Amino acid sequence: MNEFDLIGRYFARPARRALLGVGDDCALLSPPPPGQVLAVSVDMLVEGRHFFAGVDPRALGHKTLAVNLSDLAAMGAKPAWFTLALALPGADADWLAGFADGLFALADAADIELVGGDTTRGPLTLSIQVAGHVPAGQAMRRDGARLGDDVWVSGALGAAAMAVRHRAGEIELDAPMLAACSARLDWPSPRLALGERLLGHASAALDVSDGLIGDLGHICECSGLGGDIDWLQVPVDVVISHLPESVRQSAALAGGDDYELCFTAAPSEREAIVSLSDSLGLPLSRIGRMRAGQGVAVLDADGQVLPLARGGFDHFSVP
Repeated sequence: MNEFDLIGRYFARPARRALLGVGDDCALLSPPPPGQVLAVSVDMLVEGRHFFAGVDPRALGHKTLAVNLSDLAAMGAKPAWFTLALALPGADADWLAGFADGLFALADAADIELVGGDTTRGPLTLSIQVAGHVPAGQAMRRDGARLGDDVWVSGALGAAAMAVRHRAGEIELDAPMLAACSARLDWPSPRLALGERLLGHASAALDVSDGLIGDLGHICECSGLGGDIDWLQVPVDVVISHLPESVRQSAALAGGDDYELCFTAAPSEREAIVSLSDSLGLPLSRIGRMRAGQGVAVLDADGQVLPLARGGFDHFSVP
């Protein structure tokens, strides 16, 4: 199976929205609808850095697209197209079939179209670029938070980080807990519907990929403000709720790989956000507030700052 056989067998599909999709030197795409702007993002997943060897290829296909869709969700953008670049150690038919199955199952669910890409031989590396549309002037940027805004987060945090620690040999989880934590790590749910419906309500947003403290810190830095998190309000995943508090704090506040949305909104938006939570069937937790100053502080039940040692994940601060 050569490169073109591989593309044709596993990734070529008839164009839908695109004028010309997979199989030519370039895709041909129509401009965004009137009053909309393009939102574009790219992510790379490298074996041994972003995922462990031997991960189910179907889950890997899902996650490779999911982490990019999560970036669109954070901006409130509606997905449109994506490109895929693969470096593969070999043309393994079973692996490719599983990867493509997971990839396209999520692509179809999110109504996003593959329009091109590239393949080559090399260490397993997966890269997707996504594009979507968002109403002009309404995207939820990181620099939009205002003094006194509430800080919110969707879903629950921490379980994916525990799966990472187990696979890295740092801890040992029993089989049921490992299965539950692995599901959070391998099959994240990009919050696309939430992102689109937060437009007009949230002042700033991002997805929680590198840990809540570190990611909220980006909003703080871009908005010129500080942020306080109330530890007791943080939605720790029920899967890890029985673990010691120090472990839960590390996983939920700094673990990463959650792909939930963290966003800020004026206190006047509380009722609308609670209604949105009910409508989507998705927990939205108010966990803190934006304040004057810099950085992120995590407060205990008495309002005292917790001495936490870690912030978010940084690829260049670890070996």
